[in-house]
Amino acid sequence: MVYHYYTRQKRKSSYMLISDFIRGITVEFEVVPGLFSYKRIDDGTRLLLEYARIPDSGAILDLGCGYGVIGIVLAKLNPQIKVYMVDINEEAVRVAKRNLQRNSLSEDRVAVLHGNLYEPVKNLKFKAIYSNPPLSSGFETLEKIILEAPSHLEEGGTIQIVVRKGVERVSKLMSETFTQTEILATHKGYKVILSRK
Repeated sequence: MVYHYYTRQKRKSSYMLISDFIRGITVEFEVVPGLFSYKRIDDGTRLLLEYARIPDSGAILDLGCGYGVIGIVLAKLNPQIKVYMVDINEEAVRVAKRNLQRNSLSEDRVAVLHGNLYEPVKNLKFKAIYSNPPLSSGFETLEKIILEAPSHLEEGGTIQIVVRKGVERVSKLMSETFTQTEILATHKGYKVILSRK
């Protein structure tokens, strides 16, 4: 893990640059204090990325993208997919857009949108939805992500979520919402759960 500190001109808050190596690719991210896991890529996100099932083509969604880790890594792993990233935090969206440039990705391939959950992509359907859900906002948000996923997935599409708290509750809800649910990975209390439409 490599850390660099610098300050952007005309801005008081300092940026940090973190780099990492995931699934055979190197990625770099600008981060700012206050964003989720700004000192390093958190264990849950890393586990999700290491075991994520990625479609061969089509559109995917990174829900609650933060500074862009999931969407950017998946976009770099498969150049054939179109990635949409959504976050309710304006600062996260701004930093995620900067991280597209830092990782040599164009906004034609990766769209970063500001808004609450599925609202910015309400008319789109995806091959896959990925999320490390913001548990700090309560189970209601996670419930909304799962329950509304089927209407945003193509037939055969998947939702892939990493959770640490309330795993049994989440697994039960996903099993009730989808016909097929499985655990992709378990590590340090985290579980990556996949459900298919």
